[in-house]
Amino acid sequence: MSALNPSSAALRSALLAFAALTCAPDIATIAAAGELPAVSSRQRTEKKSFTDGEIVDGFLKTAFGAEYHLAGRVDRIRKFDGPVRVYAESERADRKAQLAKVVADIGKRVQHLDIAMTDTNEAANVRVKLVRDRDLYRTLTSFYGAEKAREIRSSLDPQCLSGFRKNDNFEIEHSDVILTVDNGDFVFLDCAYEELLQSLGPINDTTSVPWTMFNDNVSMGYFDIYDQYILNLLYDPRIRAGMTVAEVKAVLPAVLADVRAWVKRVNDLKE
Repeated sequence: MSALNPSSAALRSALLAFAALTCAPDIATIAAAGELPAVSSRQRTEKKSFTDGEIVDGFLKTAFGAEYHLAGRVDRIRKFDGPVRVYAESERADRKAQLAKVVADIGKRVQHLDIAMTDTNEAANVRVKLVRDRDLYRTLTSFYGAEKAREIRSSLDPQCLSGFRKNDNFEIEHSDVILTVDNGDFVFLDCAYEELLQSLGPINDTTSVPWTMFNDNVSMGYFDIYDQYILNLLYDPRIRAGMTVAEVKAVLPAVLADVRAWVKRVNDLKE
């Protein structure tokens, strides 16, 4: 996988988002049935009913802006405009299998997103590098250079991160995701969902929305209802790459009505 180089002309529009996660002592424990208690407990208490204003607020805060970016404007919608193919680089077959399930789950729950795994690096526009925690800093250095890697490590100390580059039309052309494989199953799944979803466009973290995984204070480990709203809004065909906030607001009421119907159906939500 090629390193991102902020001085390269091809990557002048690169955007990077980072997530720093910690692992509580018990959340990596797997029950006999293969279920993660940390995930199932969150699902039992998950908030599933939101007002239009709550959904729109989170969408605008995550789809615009960027927690960290190298260059380029961040006041436009950014998204893939075509099929998304994900390649996993790792020797860990178990983690690759988990990642494939995450990708399949995202594809099932986002109506207008064509996303799937691919077996070849050449066919991928999202490349996921799975590394041991002790190799994370070395990997950051190979991707972003020593100076940026030190900055990332000192300010965020991340366990996972993602970044993408976009063209002049704000269409994402390529995303890179780095996940650690040895910090427990919950952290791996939490990172995989957050970073894969952010690599699709909603790259701005916010601490003002308590229901989204794009909040450094929130850990999920699964694709929650609120973030399904955000991704389905983003990938509705009426929300186009390059749109401004004002342009998005003009079409959001009609888009949100359709997205509500889809999220309700795919999750079998009750009134």
